[in-house]
Amino acid sequence: MTFLTPLKRIPTPKGEVRHGIRVDDAGFAGFGEAYISEIFSGETKGWKRHRLMTMNLIVLKGTINFSVYDESSNECKKFLLSEENKHLYYRLTVPPGLWMAFRGEAMGSSLVLNIASHVHDPDEAEVREINEFREFRP
Repeated sequence: MTFLTPLKRIPTPKGEVRHGIRVDDAGFAGFGEAYISEIFSGETKGWKRHRLMTMNLIVLKGTINFSVYDESSNECKKFLLSEENKHLYYRLTVPPGLWMAFRGEAMGSSLVLNIASHVHDPDEAEVREINEFREFRP
């Protein structure tokens, strides 16, 4: 099940501390690697479906629109996340088996951190063209 976790932003005199994930958080499914993806304004990446990996996604810069599609139920959920707006600062957890695509919404570029449960393996994921599920695009 895909879900959002609100993340704390703790003000300090020299700048905020922003929570990401803890080992005892819902959605934590182990640690394989963490990597950052850049997405330019108006560009869309996806569709990708992992067979094993749970993704925990946090927008580090800008604003990103995510679509998560469950092919078995033909249902799509959309999520708008942003580090620029405290009301949109969440962690998006996407379990294995769901298709995911995302679009950059901020001027310039946006950055998303994936705290992945598995080390990236190209044979572990499926990729489809963005027009494959056209009606569910972000």
